[in-house]
Amino acid sequence: MLKMYDSGTAPDGQPFQCLTLSNVHGTEISLMDWGATWLSCQLKLADGSRREVLLGCQTPEEYPQQNAYLGATVGRYANRIANATLARAGRQWHLSANQDTHQLHGGAQGFHARRWQLAEHSTDSALFRLESADGDQGFPGNLTAEVRYTVTEDNSVTIDYQATVDKPCPINLTNHAYFHLDGPNSDIRPQTLQIAADKFLPVDSEGIPCADPADVTDTGMDFRQPKTIAQDFLRDRDQQRMKGYDHGYLLNAGCRNGDEPAAKLWSADGKLLLQLYTTAPAVQFYSGNYLAGTPARHGGQYLSYSGVALESEFLPDSPNHPEWPQEACWLEPGETYRSQTRYQFVAL
Repeated sequence: MLKMYDSGTAPDGQPFQCLTLSNVHGTEISLMDWGATWLSCQLKLADGSRREVLLGCQTPEEYPQQNAYLGATVGRYANRIANATLARAGRQWHLSANQDTHQLHGGAQGFHARRWQLAEHSTDSALFRLESADGDQGFPGNLTAEVRYTVTEDNSVTIDYQATVDKPCPINLTNHAYFHLDGPNSDIRPQTLQIAADKFLPVDSEGIPCADPADVTDTGMDFRQPKTIAQDFLRDRDQQRMKGYDHGYLLNAGCRNGDEPAAKLWSADGKLLLQLYTTAPAVQFYSGNYLAGTPARHGGQYLSYSGVALESEFLPDSPNHPEWPQEACWLEPGETYRSQTRYQFVAL
């Protein structure tokens, strides 16, 4: 059953608009127009009990006050752009910097910090729309973005992204949900992860690419076979620079069509499996290294390593690296950006 309600007061002085979608199996998600944010995801387990598997705040008012991007739609360009600068065909664009000299997740006033229009809704689907003006956070072109959430009968949450622009501009939309399949307030490192990727992107201590995509073989970055996140945690210099995993994985070609799982995450108690399907070329795996101090759903604050983010996207700083083995992230006028990610939950 569709539930809609207003709650609290957003930074623009108007109430947050929230809604809850569900399916016949008891899967229920809550959404908010501010940041087109995924607030909650409750599932029914095989024993009939219910479990919240998404990190979130206690009230909508806390979301604009935290910097972990909990559940938010991020853009225009998710992840980092080095030196907040775009360069293409002899031209440069200077973007708003919000992580030292770099831009992260579209800037301080990126799509996570905007009120999206709730354009359509039903019991199991909601469409949000956003207009972004030419020069917004430094990006060229007037852009229209849409994101649709759908709860399906196979217990999937499907997120469809679409965008158009009237000047060439890089587009990279994703959702920044943090999953904890065992429930909140405990460490995610005992959970088991698998990622269908032969290559990852090395980064420096600021999360900026410092080399071309590298082979995962014989490194702690290798998740081609299921293993606990803890098994090789901080084994490599690549992880040590970031206090854990915060790296882009270039998905194998067969896992970029949305038909084969790009990643799988198992709860430590063996009761739940999350399968990630996407049409994006890469997945950013973030082990929640800097979550400490983030307001928690049931009061208090989360600790670091309390949630896993699996962000479907282009590799970081891709607008400045056309040589990397993925499709171009620049969108041209007359073209339509489309990307889909599906999170399927399986009770075991």
